[in-house]
Amino acid sequence: MASVSTSIVVLTHNKLACTRICLPTLLETPGQDWELIVVDNGSTDGTRKWLDRFRERCAGKGIAMRAIHNHGNTGCSTARNQGAAEASGNKLVFLDNDVALRSRSWLQQLTGRMDAGRKIAVAGPKLVYPSPPYPIQCAGVGISRTGRVLFRGRGEPRGSAEFNAEIDVQTLVSACFMFRRDIFEKAGGFDPAFNPVEFEDFDLCYRARSLGYSARYVPSVEMYHLESVTTAGTPSLPNTALVIRHGLLFKKRWKHMFEKEEGPPDHETRWRRIPPTRLDSVGTLPLIE
Repeated sequence: MASVSTSIVVLTHNKLACTRICLPTLLETPGQDWELIVVDNGSTDGTRKWLDRFRERCAGKGIAMRAIHNHGNTGCSTARNQGAAEASGNKLVFLDNDVALRSRSWLQQLTGRMDAGRKIAVAGPKLVYPSPPYPIQCAGVGISRTGRVLFRGRGEPRGSAEFNAEIDVQTLVSACFMFRRDIFEKAGGFDPAFNPVEFEDFDLCYRARSLGYSARYVPSVEMYHLESVTTAGTPSLPNTALVIRHGLLFKKRWKHMFEKEEGPPDHETRWRRIPPTRLDSVGTLPLIE
């Protein structure tokens, strides 16, 4: 097998309709110096058979694809670490199965940005909603001095000047971000204490930052995000309770950092409610360069 520079690790847990929208878009990524590793956390909806067929499509494009099938839902942190352990790239992209490609050159751009700045541990794109006019879902994340979370730009026009500036942010979301493998390992990977989900990505970014590295928001790269499909849309996950419990753990660990940072004021962190995307309403997703 040819060596690859980047390993893309995707988690699945049922939601086959979503996976069928999102994964095929990755095959529009130029080049063959990347591999795809899918960790399936005990899906029972036909995902396993679909992944077997999708592997053949990847092979036809010259892309190495492997699927790891767990018997049950091991949790996001455990599954992502499992995928990373199987990866051969020196850069790791973590991607949820509700994210689809929008910028064709996404991998090239994120790689180039990280290679240009050796203090960058993790880089993430502008996430946008998958329906016109494609407003922003997340442009990096801010944490207030009391530990409240702000998804920067949520619901704002994707062309807003404020969210088209490349900057270091306090943290990024693992719906889609690229980590340098050496820093990922140095930071200890995702902490299983945050299983099954919520705040594991913020915790990892803060651990990398505590080592002297930065988290970089790269707005020239855009990816679609079908928000609230993989977590809030999973009946077996008590999402609100997990947000509260794991939010408290995150605050306890990192209060000494964020209470001294110039994060957003609390009044700006009020969650802007946006109706979730209906999968049956998602048509052809246009690509940009």
